[in-house]
Amino acid sequence: MKSNKEIVAIHQPNFFPWLGYFDKMIKSDIFVFMDNVQYTKGSWINRVKIINQGKPMWITCPVSFNLGEAISSVKISDKEWFSNKLIRTINFNYSKAPFYEDIINIIHKMILYKELNLSDYNMKIIKEICNLLKIKTDFKLQSELKTEKSSTDLLIEIVKSVSGNSYLCGGGATAYQEDLKFKEAGVELIYQNYKHPVYNQFNTSSFVPGLSIIDVLMNCGIEETKEMLYKSSNKS
Repeated sequence: MKSNKEIVAIHQPNFFPWLGYFDKMIKSDIFVFMDNVQYTKGSWINRVKIINQGKPMWITCPVSFNLGEAISSVKISDKEWFSNKLIRTINFNYSKAPFYEDIINIIHKMILYKELNLSDYNMKIIKEICNLLKIKTDFKLQSELKTEKSSTDLLIEIVKSVSGNSYLCGGGATAYQEDLKFKEAGVELIYQNYKHPVYNQFNTSSFVPGLSIIDVLMNCGIEETKEMLYKSSNKS
């Protein structure tokens, strides 16, 4: 019997996101890409961390944007960066990873997608990774919902616009959202409470959490990555 609870998660379309991003997808019935809010320089939209010579390092996709522009309008400014820099960096740092041979062609294919819109590029990769990991959720775009509000009111507006009745938020949400407003609006608030699993990283002296899904796949492969995600979400 299907539960009446319709859990909605909302997140910006990040660049090769970390494991917790996909945990949020598994735990939600509807996942809304928040692509119609202002792009912020230095955000996770165009950068993420991997391991470089044993230490965490940012990889940052070059973009062009105007001040105040929405995420959905941000453009990739240098497509050559992907083949000239990103692929070489990944090859150099992960060529000895346990699952390099299994994963590298999949990652190369994603990196070389011919898409200049950053949001569309990220969403295409995220959906491909979801297919790879057998993650099934209903994807929606904020830009197609015609939202008008801001801050916590925007989150509630999005949940209701997709007929959700519960909102799944990340651990950092306490810094900006007003929890009481959800109760007043009749929306159940659920905290993700994600606990990052520790896995073997072949190229570090001690475990580094919060890295790109690329690091997880290279070290663990597809099946172990799936097992970690579904174990943490209590789904089978």
